[in-house]
Amino acid sequence: MGNPQSGDRVRLTASTPEGAVTHEGILLAPAASGHITVKLDNGYNVTFAETEVSDISLLGAAELVEEKLDSGPPEDPSLPEICILHTGGTIASKVDYVTGAVAARFEPEELLDAVPELAKHARIRTKKLGNMWSDDIRARHWNAMMVAAKEAFDSGAVGVVITHGTDTMHYSAAAAAFAWSGGGGRPPGRIVFTGSQRSSDRGSTDGTENLIAAVHWAAHGPAPTGENGDTSVIIMHAGNDDGVCAILPGCSTRKFHSSRRDAFQGINAQPLGTISVGRGGECEIHTDAQAATREIATEPIEFDESKRILQLVAGSHMYADQIALASNYDAILFHGTGLGHLPIEDPNGDSPENVAMRQAVTDYCANGGVAVMTTQCIHGPIHMDVYSKGREQQDLGVLGNHATTGPDAALVKLHFLLSTGQDVQSGWDANLCGENTSSIFN
Repeated sequence: MGNPQSGDRVRLTASTPEGAVTHEGILLAPAASGHITVKLDNGYNVTFAETEVSDISLLGAAELVEEKLDSGPPEDPSLPEICILHTGGTIASKVDYVTGAVAARFEPEELLDAVPELAKHARIRTKKLGNMWSDDIRARHWNAMMVAAKEAFDSGAVGVVITHGTDTMHYSAAAAAFAWSGGGGRPPGRIVFTGSQRSSDRGSTDGTENLIAAVHWAAHGPAPTGENGDTSVIIMHAGNDDGVCAILPGCSTRKFHSSRRDAFQGINAQPLGTISVGRGGECEIHTDAQAATREIATEPIEFDESKRILQLVAGSHMYADQIALASNYDAILFHGTGLGHLPIEDPNGDSPENVAMRQAVTDYCANGGVAVMTTQCIHGPIHMDVYSKGREQQDLGVLGNHATTGPDAALVKLHFLLSTGQDVQSGWDANLCGENTSSIFN
């Protein structure tokens, strides 16, 4: 097969159930031992077992290319200043074709060199907070994002764009909403979270349009009210096609799909609007803005990084000994079935586990434990008045009845209430920043 190295351009022939196939592309470090991986010209990778490859020939050796960045388009002093905070993800990245890895590309000149259309919308400042997988983000990172946002606002930025891995972006967006508006205020400027579902080396990447739309909103969107879900927003593709990005409330949104470009959808809430993105990077905002009445918050409220919340999912594998784990936590968030239910009854007399569950919940709440109910159903309210089981759970001390806060924002809200020392019952009943609207009952 010769001795091509990672980064070389090769032609590969391999056997498949449909017959022999031939591919050309860049040889990458193998995806697994005993395999060969090639990045095709369309951006996708193909991997074959070495035993399936009948021929691999060298077409061209890897070249070391010194990347020379242009200075980018000149800055327009008449445009507003915005700050882009990078936490991770593939939205601002380039591919190392020797290793196959995606590396961050985030200096201002690099961003403008890669996406020169940004210069049409704002004067860009950047700060790199990290390059993390989003599933590794903790409350300390939420706090760091909001400290950096405050610094940006204090230095004159009218908006902040936070580039973020998509898997947990909705948690961080909810944290920003509570940090700035959970105390009754509103942020000094616009806060936007955005990311990319498709990596930058693929023809179907969505990152460029998402970033352009996010920068446009941060620079030119309406002032946030702090009370209708607009304290922080998520801006991502509205559909699988190019040209329109959705503006979603940061405290009422979830990632619903692992790979679609329109993965993010509102929970018990409609989009705040859309942004049309033209082929030349021009943007137009479509939204019904409300007038802001809240006072501007001077700084965000920090999350107590020591608070720990135990999340338990109701179902056939929920047991009483799981409640015992709560002694190491500050609260339990139950992800109940339907309107908010737990397996605590044994009508057939054949499931003593349910009886034990009921007793465990009883003891936990009676000893001062905080237990809050959310739903696995995503959309819809918690309604523990409808069935006798729900009313019994309330008698045991389970909180959360009538809430419309989505299950992900519920976790963040509970953390916020614990951090600020508020009464969880009254705080849960309140609509702090648009997370707990009653409109779905109408």
